[in-house]
Amino acid sequence: MTSAYKDHLGRPLIAVTGMGVITSLGQGVEDNWKALTSGVSGIHKITRFPTEGLSTRISGTVDFIDIPAENSVERSYAFARETTAEALAQAGLSGDFNGPLFLAAPPIEPEWGARFELADRSPPSQKPGDAYDRFLAAMRDRADPAFHEAALFGAISERLSDRFGTRGLPVTLSTACASGATAIQLGVEAIRQGRTDRALTVATDGSVSAEALIRFALLSALSTQNDPAERASKPFSKDRDGFVIAEGAATLVLESLEAAVSRGAKIYGILKGCGEKADSFHRTRSSPDGGPAIATIRAALADAGLSEGDIGYINAHGTSTPENDKMEYGAMLSVFGEALPSIPVSSNKSMIGHTLTAAGAVEAVFSLQTILTGTLPPTINYQNPDPSIVLDVVPNVKRDAQVNAVLSNSFGFGGQNASLVMAAEPA
Repeated sequence: MTSAYKDHLGRPLIAVTGMGVITSLGQGVEDNWKALTSGVSGIHKITRFPTEGLSTRISGTVDFIDIPAENSVERSYAFARETTAEALAQAGLSGDFNGPLFLAAPPIEPEWGARFELADRSPPSQKPGDAYDRFLAAMRDRADPAFHEAALFGAISERLSDRFGTRGLPVTLSTACASGATAIQLGVEAIRQGRTDRALTVATDGSVSAEALIRFALLSALSTQNDPAERASKPFSKDRDGFVIAEGAATLVLESLEAAVSRGAKIYGILKGCGEKADSFHRTRSSPDGGPAIATIRAALADAGLSEGDIGYINAHGTSTPENDKMEYGAMLSVFGEALPSIPVSSNKSMIGHTLTAAGAVEAVFSLQTILTGTLPPTINYQNPDPSIVLDVVPNVKRDAQVNAVLSNSFGFGGQNASLVMAAEPA
C-alpha cells in the first residue's frame, strides 16, 4: 500500500463513497441539502397520534414512508432500508455488500397500545398478575409475529443484513444521541484494523410516540413552544427551552481509500478522526465543566492528526436545551480558545430537530455536504442571541465558504460523547 493511502499513524485512510439520508425535510441527500441550506424547517404539529393534554405537541416526524405495521421498529427499518439503498446506489455497489454492518437503532419497546392489546388477549385461564406473564401467555396462545419482531432489538439489523448481503453478524448499538457517530466509528475501526475493506454504517430512529414525548417531557428536555412549530428549535438563543424530538436516518458507505480508488469510486470525503469519552456525572445531564466533551473533541482531533487551526467549520450538537448548549459552548471554547468566534458553528437541529439515535450520522452526511458544496448551513430561529454564548452560528441564512475539515459533535444522554472529523479528499 502506498503512503498516499495511509494516515499520520500508518493506518488506512477511510473514504466515504456513498451517502443516504431521510429527515423531516424529505428523502434523499439532494432534497434534504437544498431544504437545509435554504433554512427550511421540518418541524410541524404532530398528527400521528393525539396530543391533547401533552405539553409538547410538535415534532420532526417522518410521515411520508409507507410501513406495513404502525410501530417504531417498522418505521426505523423502513428509514434505514431507504437510506441504505440510496447510499449503495451512490457508491455504485450492487449485489451483496460483502462487508460488515454497524447499525445504530433506538432502544425501543412495544408501544402502550400494543401492550394493552396483547394483555387483553391473555387467555381466560391466566390469572391476573405480572404483566409480562400475561404477555407470554397471550403469545403462547396465539403467535403474533409482528409484535414479536417489534420487541426484538436486533430485528432491524438482521433484516438489513439479509436485504443487502452484509457479511458476518450485524452489530446493533445504542449510545443515546451519540449512536450515529458511534456506528461510523465502528466502521472506521474495522477498516483500520484490516478486518475489511468496506463497511456499511447506518443510523435510524422512527421512535416518536406519545410515550416518548411524555418520558422526555418528564425530564424537562423538550421545547414547549408549540406555536409556531417551526420556530421552536433555537440552538444557542437566549430563549431556547428544550429540544424538538424528531425522526430520520442516514447511511454512509465507508471504504479504505485504496480500495475505493482501485475500483474507480467517487470519493465524497475522508473520515479522518473519531473521538469518544464517557461522562459519569449524571444519567442525563452533562458534566457542567464540560470535561468529557473537551476530551472527546481533543481525542477526535488527535486521531485525525489535525490541530485546532485546521478546522474550518463545526457542526454542533446544538440541541437547543439551555444546559447542553451552554456546556457545548464551554467545551468548544476550551479547545479552540480565542479563535472560536471566527470559526462558523451551526446546528442542523434548528431545522430538522433532534433525530436522537440517527443524529450523529445524519449530521455527518450534512458535514460532508458542507465540504463538497462550499455551503455552510445556517442556524435558523436565531433572533435573540444568548450573550453568554459568543459564537458565529451562521445566523438564519446560509453562507458560502470553502472548508477542508469539519468537526461534528454528538453528546448524548448517559454520558455518551462522540466527535467525528471529516475532511476533503486528499489531492
